[in-house]
Amino acid sequence: MFLGNVDIAIVNIATPSIQHHLHASGAELELIVSGYTLTYAVLLITSARLGGARGYRRMFQLGLAIFTLASLACGLAPTPLLLVVARVVQGAGAALLTSQVLTGIQLNFQGPARSRALGWYTAVLSGSAVFGQVIGGVLVSADLFGTAWRPIFLINVPIGLALIAVGWRFLPADARRGTQRMDLAGVAVLSAALLLLVLPMVLGRDAGWPAWTWVCFAASLPAFAWFVGVERRVGRRGGQPLITLSLLTRKPVVYALVSQAATRATYFALLFVLAQYLQAGLHKSATYSGLVLVSWVAAFGVSGPLLGRMPATLKHWVAPLGTVLLALAFTGIGMGAWAGSTSGVLLTSLLGLGGLGYGAAFSGTLTHLTSAVEDRYAPDMSGLFNTTLQVGGVLGVALFGTVYLDLAPSGGRAAAMHGFMVIALVLGAVGFAAAVLSQLAVLSKPAAPSAASGSPARTKTAA
Repeated sequence: MFLGNVDIAIVNIATPSIQHHLHASGAELELIVSGYTLTYAVLLITSARLGGARGYRRMFQLGLAIFTLASLACGLAPTPLLLVVARVVQGAGAALLTSQVLTGIQLNFQGPARSRALGWYTAVLSGSAVFGQVIGGVLVSADLFGTAWRPIFLINVPIGLALIAVGWRFLPADARRGTQRMDLAGVAVLSAALLLLVLPMVLGRDAGWPAWTWVCFAASLPAFAWFVGVERRVGRRGGQPLITLSLLTRKPVVYALVSQAATRATYFALLFVLAQYLQAGLHKSATYSGLVLVSWVAAFGVSGPLLGRMPATLKHWVAPLGTVLLALAFTGIGMGAWAGSTSGVLLTSLLGLGGLGYGAAFSGTLTHLTSAVEDRYAPDMSGLFNTTLQVGGVLGVALFGTVYLDLAPSGGRAAAMHGFMVIALVLGAVGFAAAVLSQLAVLSKPAAPSAASGSPARTKTAA
């Protein structure tokens, strides 16, 4: 899971080196960065369903093998075009392997053991985005054996090979393969709908939001409606839909997913805006920009394992309270910027508070979702949750990053402080809205999910 998330961020630092050594154009650089994110986000739900149909252990190992081989191809790529192709394949492998992790936890752990596993899952994710930026800078600067940017990909190869061996030895064996056919029509329509939604979010800001981005956004709505129609037809015919749509009629699930998408958007917006603010606005070093987030990462990582040790009676309220804490941290950062506190101890402390809040919200939401649905829906929940995270993160950077760059176009200190203050206060408002949704998710959750809450066809199939 850590590898899949690190490779979203690690390439950003290496783009100048890639452009210099491969003579890549601006468009090629964008595709090298975003090709991975696109395939990763688009294929998560399909990958989770493949794990449910063909075995999550088998699909995890296959995804890891694809990811490792694609990383090798990235590290050896002689041209920008081949690097783009390798990155797209690498994103597909990452989607296939990471979508099995949450499924495996839900199927193999129960009660307090599941809470502890989800806590460590949160801890593993805590530093991936920041670590990717830091290790990317270190590896590129080291220029090992004159290889410049290539080690950021090649480092995945020995790690991937080791993980394949460990997974082969320790992952529980899969049950027998499912007999139902894959919902290929659902795969095609959902992939197209997600592509229409995510593609303009990934490329639109750098392209200046041309007309095609808005056409894609508009076209994504009927595409998702088409997907719903396809899934309903598959269900009526006794097949197995790509997504169990009845899950999206459950208020505890919908409220929790939307709340998590909003908080994820604030997190990725913070990563982007804070780096721009500190480096372009305050002229701090890239090292400083990375280190100031250590308090966030550390607090985020601590919150997961702590949640696993909390009494069951309190765990229901962790997500709402954590989201409130996150919103208060953003509001404090904005007020600090308004008062003229630009960086230093106050910013670091408030980032630590925000990391603790987001970690609690993340862990609490995971615990809530895995207990709100039956285990037979584990692949559905894994795909929906991970796709929600990716879309929320991309949306946060596209929306809040664009607003910040419009508020501080010159990168001057005064404009940067004003822009950072506005963004931080807006992120605080989004956080409070997410806290309300998280609270509604808790209040609407039934005491014990009914086994009959899914569709009759799914219940009969699972039985």
